Amino acid sequence: MSKYIILSAPSGSGKSTLTSYLLQNLQSLSFSVSSTTREIRKNEKDGVDYYFISKDEFNKHIKNDEFIEWEQVYNDDFKGTLKSEINRLIDEDKNIIFDVDVVGGLNLKKYFGSNSLSIFIDVPSLADLESRLNKRGTDNESKIKERVEKAKMEISHKDKFDEIIMNSNIKEASKDILDLVIKFLTV
Repeated sequence: MSKYIILSAPSGSGKSTLTSYLLQNLQSLSFSVSSTTREIRKNEKDGVDYYFISKDEFNKHIKNDEFIEWEQVYNDDFKGTLKSEINRLIDEDKNIIFDVDVVGGLNLKKYFGSNSLSIFIDVPSLADLESRLNKRGTDNESKIKERVEKAKMEISHKDKFDEIIMNSNIKEASKDILDLVIKFLTV
């Protein structure tokens, strides 16, 4: 039976970096590709990083009850996990890792229950998070402000997760998360 690793955090916390690290180090994991209505960024690939779909297509999936979970993350950005994506990965007999927003993570935890490990990736401060978002160079100033405001709400939910990893140092956070996931998968 598959187990589910759910990584959630504010944008810019390093959750995608930590997800990649786990995928590189644990062959038993497969990545659940989320669907999104946001624009594709440079260096992203459709079907690898996200399924980039139109709002109309996203709404059709909602109407047909094809998502395990979905949310409106920002004004023009809906994200969700398709049931068909999970079924595809279960058929591969792999454990599944999710890189999702906080609301999505909590919904997945509720859906998969004790078969899942939910991990919140925390940052030392909102100023540190804002600095990371600026360095990333993918968003304009108003989008960064929007992300930092949303992060305040997301951080307030961190205690609802099974574990919290502080990402003040990516090497330490990588070791800590790998240890946690190995322990969960081998129990």
